[in-house]
Amino acid sequence: MGGSQDRKMVMDYQRKNGSLLNSPSTTAAAFSALQDPNYYSYLSSVLQKFANAVPTAYPLDAYFRLHMVDTLQKFGINGHFKEEISSALNETFRLWEQGNEEIFSDVITTRMAFRLLRDDGYDVSSDLLAEVHDENCCFHQFGGHSENIRSALELFRASQLRIYAHESYLEKQATNSRYFLEGRISKHSTKADRFRKNLIQEVADSLKSPYHANLERLQSRKFIEQNNLDEIRILKSSLSCTNFCNKVFLQLPKDDFSYCQSIHFQEFKQLQRWLAECKLDQLAFSRQKLSYCYFWAAESFSSPELADARISWAKNGVLTTVIDDFFDVGSSEEEQLNLIQLFDKWDAGKSIQTCSENVHVIFSAVQDTIYAIAEKACTWQDRNITNHLVEIWLSLIKSMWKESEMARNKSVPTEEEYMDNGYISFALRLIVLPALYFIGPKLSEEVIRSNEYHNLFKLMSTCGRLLHNYQGFQREAEEGKLNAVSLHMLCENGTISKEDAIREIRQTIEDKRRELLRIVLRGDDDGFTSDDMKGVVKAVLHDPID
Repeated sequence: MGGSQDRKMVMDYQRKNGSLLNSPSTTAAAFSALQDPNYYSYLSSVLQKFANAVPTAYPLDAYFRLHMVDTLQKFGINGHFKEEISSALNETFRLWEQGNEEIFSDVITTRMAFRLLRDDGYDVSSDLLAEVHDENCCFHQFGGHSENIRSALELFRASQLRIYAHESYLEKQATNSRYFLEGRISKHSTKADRFRKNLIQEVADSLKSPYHANLERLQSRKFIEQNNLDEIRILKSSLSCTNFCNKVFLQLPKDDFSYCQSIHFQEFKQLQRWLAECKLDQLAFSRQKLSYCYFWAAESFSSPELADARISWAKNGVLTTVIDDFFDVGSSEEEQLNLIQLFDKWDAGKSIQTCSENVHVIFSAVQDTIYAIAEKACTWQDRNITNHLVEIWLSLIKSMWKESEMARNKSVPTEEEYMDNGYISFALRLIVLPALYFIGPKLSEEVIRSNEYHNLFKLMSTCGRLLHNYQGFQREAEEGKLNAVSLHMLCENGTISKEDAIREIRQTIEDKRRELLRIVLRGDDDGFTSDDMKGVVKAVLHDPID
């Protein structure tokens, strides 16, 4: 190491703090050979801070700051530490803007910083990931060390936050990192230590549930049960963090989860009584989906103070499912027109006769729910939202009527005609938008009628409709129903296969999802009936934490 060439090569890795790669041992070895005064200053500062217990790497302030935020989010208790998290992310963003080596000298810290900052709405460019870290890095050269798996996992998570079409680096690394991680899972040894086993399980969960499909409450439960806070692995060393690794801190997320769960259980009982009082459980044609509708509400708005949002979401989820079944299999043309007339003449609704008991039950349940939601929302919004609720209900029912008419007449719409109606009939607007009146700032009439508001709803609903169509294509084809996949094949005059049509639909979903994510971050079944989902609902709403 004494030659000028060796010295120059080594000095290329020197940090501004005088160290080599923030490593005390590497810096000490270099100092013994080169006697650089900057090495000495760094080593003196480390010894002054840690005495004889020198860590593998130092400083790690940025890493531990981000690790704290990530851990609080995984535990599902980040809502209790909003100011602390905001402060940590603001400091991280300041370092990111400066190009500070505390962020960019460590690959895991860089990727975690990008993910957490972008997820919280900070304007961070993925170009820096590509510039600082070789875009053509080959994952197969990493080997199977835990540090390499953690690095690849952070890259995979960061790649899920691609919001621009030109972010080719994230697109490429989403594929590369997934391939690498899947290979590590397949080679996982049953004799691995607990830390590695938990890491492998975390990888498996991330691959199974990407960012847009992540169930936060379920993930929080898994993280709590794994209780994986005894140590933090840095390179080949384990560090203990007193902020996390104590029984008092570990008890907090358990207590918080159990407290929220008890509230959710009582709300679910309340909704069961509502269902019986409205006689919706007596409609023979309708699917009974209260558990799943409330599960999605509790998953989306778990905080105790958001009870009104959960109740609104769940009730409208049940009602839209009932009305979907009503138009699909449970009504005559006369009943459908009667229901539309009742909504169309809302103010005169009591003077209009219902033509059947089913119509009476459905309209009464919707009417009572609209009034109940509007009354509660008035305390949040300081205005009456009844007209808005009636308006979006009427829009939904007319779109379902249109679909029913096309089925009766065996007419074939164009793809554009189908989607112009289909994103409305998918019913997400009725589930999501009324709940927004209960979760935050006041929504004026101007806001809810703005182009941005409508565009968010349309993107969300289009993604949902297309996902439903390609996942249920086989079932709907057997039932003789047209959807986006079959219409796309017809539009191409039979020149495109089912597989190619689905591939193109999935690409459309990805494009719409990316656009939706950008807006939000910047300024064989229908999803109800799988056994896996039943277990998820049970874990989040019913089973106690051990």
